[in-house]
Amino acid sequence: MTRGDSHREDWSLRKATAADIEALMAWFGDQHDVVIWGGPTFRYPFTRETIFEDIYGQKMASFCMAERDDFVGFGQLYERDGRIHLARLVVRPDVRGRGAGKRLIEMLMDVGATLFPGDEFSLFVLRDNIPAYECYKSLGFVVGDYPSDMPYADVCDYLTRPVQSTEK
Repeated sequence: MTRGDSHREDWSLRKATAADIEALMAWFGDQHDVVIWGGPTFRYPFTRETIFEDIYGQKMASFCMAERDDFVGFGQLYERDGRIHLARLVVRPDVRGRGAGKRLIEMLMDVGATLFPGDEFSLFVLRDNIPAYECYKSLGFVVGDYPSDMPYADVCDYLTRPVQSTEK
């Protein structure tokens, strides 16, 4: 068993609740952390009301990953330009480096393929978020054409990956 696969069977995915979102607020120590996760327009410091507004909680499918019932990851899914788009992906700081991010994305892609049509997954990543970039590359994501209707092309990359990929 590799380091990233340890406790793999202990991870589960479920729909996020309001209590999860409130717990999520404690995972970010400063505005920089929030920008890396939520993007350049995400408000900080946030309140319960602003975080719910900024994550578009009513418009996106929001999920939590648990490790033996302990909330350790969060991510969202929606359809964007004919692709299954992953957004606001994060794992709790104390579980990073154990493969939790990769497992979160794998589980979100499994669910996303059942919820939305599309032959590809997509996501945005800030270019200087090297740990996330490496995680996405390990899952078969590659740089795609940046959508013309999106700002921040100077600091973000748009990554895509086929729904059926041989990469693991």
